Amino acid sequence: MIDFEEATILEIQRGMENGAFRAKELTLYYMERISKLDKNGPRLNAVLEWNPDALAIAEAMDREREVRGTRGPMHGIPVLLKDNIETADRLHTSAGAMALADSYAARDAFVVRRLRQAGAIVLGKANMSEMAKFVSEAMPNAYSSRGGIVRNPYGPGEFDVGGSSCGSAVAAAANLTTVSLGTETLGSIINPAVENSIVGLDPTIGLVSRTGLIPLAPTHDTVGPMTRTVADAAVVLSAIAGFDEEDVSTRMGMGRALDDYLPCLNEGGLRGARIGIAKDADYPEIDQEDRRLLERELETLRRLGADLVEIGDLDKLQLQQWDLTVLMYEFKPAFNHYLSLLGPHVPIHSLKDLIAYNRIHNPGVALYGQQLLQAAERTSGTLTEEEYIRAKLRDLRLSQREGIDDFTDRYRLDAILFPGHTGVAAPAKAGYPSITVPAGYRDSGKPFGLTWTSGAFTEPKLLSLAYAYEQATKHRKSPTFDIA
Repeated sequence: MIDFEEATILEIQRGMENGAFRAKELTLYYMERISKLDKNGPRLNAVLEWNPDALAIAEAMDREREVRGTRGPMHGIPVLLKDNIETADRLHTSAGAMALADSYAARDAFVVRRLRQAGAIVLGKANMSEMAKFVSEAMPNAYSSRGGIVRNPYGPGEFDVGGSSCGSAVAAAANLTTVSLGTETLGSIINPAVENSIVGLDPTIGLVSRTGLIPLAPTHDTVGPMTRTVADAAVVLSAIAGFDEEDVSTRMGMGRALDDYLPCLNEGGLRGARIGIAKDADYPEIDQEDRRLLERELETLRRLGADLVEIGDLDKLQLQQWDLTVLMYEFKPAFNHYLSLLGPHVPIHSLKDLIAYNRIHNPGVALYGQQLLQAAERTSGTLTEEEYIRAKLRDLRLSQREGIDDFTDRYRLDAILFPGHTGVAAPAKAGYPSITVPAGYRDSGKPFGLTWTSGAFTEPKLLSLAYAYEQATKHRKSPTFDIA
């Protein structure tokens, strides 16, 4: 069988165009690799469900290529979807929850429709932290009662695998799919992308539709690519970005979404770029080994022509970054609305129902408790509480006007740089984009990454910076496994 490991979208397209292989062979490769690595060997447990139609779709795309030509770069490209993204096929959409294990969506999420229109092959659903890790603070990363624990391919059972889009991240990192989709609320794309040495792109709220997601917090939630290269992230973003009549936020993105983000990629994109960093590279959240890796990469950025601007009060962006107040209030009305649209065969139709179901039928949740769900249920569900309104206004002020917007304007920055996922909260709360790129490995083999963020709808600039860095360093290494 052809070795597709680490193959990029554009390389795959060239191979299919010149007849070296077909989408069916590529799909079979991933099926076999999932068998060897996900359910056997290191048991990564990233794939929750395989699409029984995947091979048929692949063959259909092969035939269409012969008869009509390709639809574009995503034609015949396998994609794995996080399990909170709806598909109108024989795949379930459960957010990892046992209560939704038998839930089938009535239609595709908007982003899934876009992918299918572009000719992509939906391989299946990726495991995730249950309910986007909004059940209990005691529940570990990467656990779902429906799917179990996802494991980091660089150190299964040893290294943290990251937050709720963990299955999507691991599947991309371990070459179980060409690309994945994840969702972001407060670090759920960026954090697992860093931990699994892949590229994660969290788009601006309004660039990509959220219609068809199991929600957590509507003013935070978005969908983004999780890939092995920046170019692949650009191709996927091109396919999924755009206006959706049903998601009012995408009106903010009208005229801002590009049909093709590939032309944004520039190997010289760092020359003359002004990048904000903490003064003396002082990031209290990282340890000495990560600091050494960071300092090495900052020198690389200077060598590539970037102007690193030291900012003394950059830590303002990290104030109250893990405050969950807004999520606590927004979850109940959003989730109750979502559940109200499901059929009668689903055993829950409200957050209150979910809590009761878990108490009786879900020993996995009982082990860790469901304090976050219970706290959300105690809210009114009307978003009228003073605590919510004050928290939302504070988050927007600190992340936007007094945060990212202030720094980028005051210092004339193209982007702000953070090690790993340490700065993930500010752009998530602002609704602004971030992109992370592999930046090396600790002596233990644990991945390290750099994350760039900037103002609203600056994806073209962030992709350019990330691509220039990636092409100059090529830090990413495929994880290795001792299997036959």
